[in-house]
Formats: sequence, C-alpha cells, structure tokens
Amino acid sequence: MPLTIVLVMFLFGGIAGFVMHRSDFCLAGMFRDLFLFRSVAMLRVLLLLIVASMTLFELARLAGLLRVPFPLFGAPSLVNPLGGALFGIGMVLAGGCVVGTLYKMGAGSLPSLLAFLGLLAGSALYAEFHPWWARLSRSTTLTTQVTLPQMLGIPPALPVAITIVVAVCVFRRWFRLGLLSQPAFAEGYLQPWKAALWLALLGLGSVLLVGMPFGITTAYAKMGGFFESLLFPRHVASLTYFMAEPLQFTHPFFGFSLHGGAGQRLDGIVLVQLPVILGIMLGSAFSAVRLGEWKFYTKVPLKQCVWAMFGGIMMGLSARMAPACNVWHLMGGAPIFAGQSLLFIAGLFPGAWIGSRILVRYVI
Repeated sequence: MPLTIVLVMFLFGGIAGFVMHRSDFCLAGMFRDLFLFRSVAMLRVLLLLIVASMTLFELARLAGLLRVPFPLFGAPSLVNPLGGALFGIGMVLAGGCVVGTLYKMGAGSLPSLLAFLGLLAGSALYAEFHPWWARLSRSTTLTTQVTLPQMLGIPPALPVAITIVVAVCVFRRWFRLGLLSQPAFAEGYLQPWKAALWLALLGLGSVLLVGMPFGITTAYAKMGGFFESLLFPRHVASLTYFMAEPLQFTHPFFGFSLHGGAGQRLDGIVLVQLPVILGIMLGSAFSAVRLGEWKFYTKVPLKQCVWAMFGGIMMGLSARMAPACNVWHLMGGAPIFAGQSLLFIAGLFPGAWIGSRILVRYVI
C-alpha cells in the first residue's frame, strides 16, 4: 500500500501541475488581482473550485466513502486569521502560493525557486518558537468543535445543500454571461474553470485514497529541518516541533495507518506530501516542454528576487502558524466548513491587500 500511495499521489501531483500550468491557475494571483486591478474574474473560478469540492466531498460522505472532519483539522483559534493574514502578505510578495511556487518553478521561474527556498527556511524557522505559539493557539481556542455544522448541531448536508442551490443559480448566470471564461490566444491554454473542476476531482481522489485533502507544507518543514540539521544537528534534534507526530490516522476503509510529522524520518508525511510536490513540479515542466516554453528565466530584477524569497519565508512561517496553507484550507477545509479554514480565509483577504500595497510601493 505505501508504494501505491506514493505512485498515485505523484500522479495526482503531476496532473495538478500540468493543469495549473496550462491554465495559469495561481491562487495568489486571484487575491492579488482583486486589490491591484479590481478584478474578481479568478475569484469566481476559486468559488467554483470550492463548491465543486464541497459537492464531491458530501456525495462521498453520504455514500460512506469518507469521514468528516478530515485528519489534522483542529478546533478554530484566534491564531488562524492571524496566520492567514501573514500568509496572504507572503503569497503576494512571493508571486505565488505554496503550489503556485511549485508549478512556476517547474516551468523555469527563478523568483519561484527563491520563494521555494524561502518556504523551506520559514518552515524551519517556525520550530524555534513552536512551544510558545502552540500555547497561544490553545489559549485562544474558540470552541472544541471542528466544523461549522458541528458547532450549530446540524447535519453537514444542510449547509452544503443550501450552498449548492445558491451557487448553481449564480454559476448559471456567470456561464451565460461568459464570466467564467478568460480570453486567450496561447496554444494549449486551458480555461481556468475547467482547471477548477480537474482540481476538485483530484482533491476527491486524495481524500478517498489517504483520507485527507491535498497538503504539502508539513513536507516543506520536514525538508527545511533536514537542511538545518546538516549544519546544527544537535539543535534541530532538541526542538519539540520536530519530535511531534500530529498525523495519527488509520484509514477507515483500507485499514492502513499514517503517522508522521515534521521530524527527520520516513513517515506518512513523506508518503503523502512529497510525491505531490515532485509531481506538481514535473507536471508543470512537462507541460512547458510540450509547448516549447520551458526556459530558466534568470533576467529578473534583483529587487523582485529578494522580495520573492522574503515572501516565501513569510509563507513558510505563517503556514505553520495558521496552521497549514491556502490549498489545505481552500480546497480541503472550506468545502467542509472547517472553522480553522473559515478563519484563515477571513485573514487571507486583508493580508493579500497589505501584500498588494507593499508590492506596488516597493517591488513594482
């Protein structure tokens, strides 16, 4: 089963990287464009992704194929919107979120490579103050329930059904007016709304196979800790963050167990997340090569490179503080109304606004 997980998650990552490259499906750009250009075109596509994922997850839950909430989702806390705000700043400055950085790096982007290195550094940096932050998170916990339906004491199907009915009416109007399609003349371009549906299907495949949605930032912390341990092995070994194993999950249907954390060991995080990371980069690179577009772009202003790395550091740090990244919360948590994810998204908007202001003033 471990080999099957690795191969399938690698395939999922490869398809995601290919799809995101062909559609330029950048989650960071969706929020950035709102504040820089007053454009909500790509946010419509993001809403389609969330609702499509919500529909698929709920159908699978009703069929008895998955359990909600997913592993690693905890009780909402006041640290969630703060982490979301810092993440929003970082992703705008980096020019891509945790997956946008991967597919752009796979296509040859130097700033994205630097943002990726920043992600590793920021993820490792979090370990230095993890005990204090964990106490703050516990002390500001708002409820012991994980999802909004649990908090309200209602069946999960009720808010999902209401959301779907409203969304279908809205999406029909948007399709009729052509608001979900983007004008494009590039060869091989994939309309973002089609990419959203592909990503929703891949997200469903992930939760069916491993019991949880796409997530990659714990693997970033694992890699960052590994490189730090090459220089300071004793220090890294003493950090409690790298000792913990927050992932303790037994698949309810396949029966295998996944255990792991950010520490330097081959565990469930390696099986589930690392293949996705490699798949996204290689899938994007394959797409770029097929189009004859692959090139390592080095002629980039130094200022943009510095800010990209700084944004990556902020993303890596805030993804551990939040906890988790925008992909985890937008594609996994929001569709099940996870409290952590709703608070993270609430912080993401003002963070992206601040990042856009910084971008205009100091970078562009």
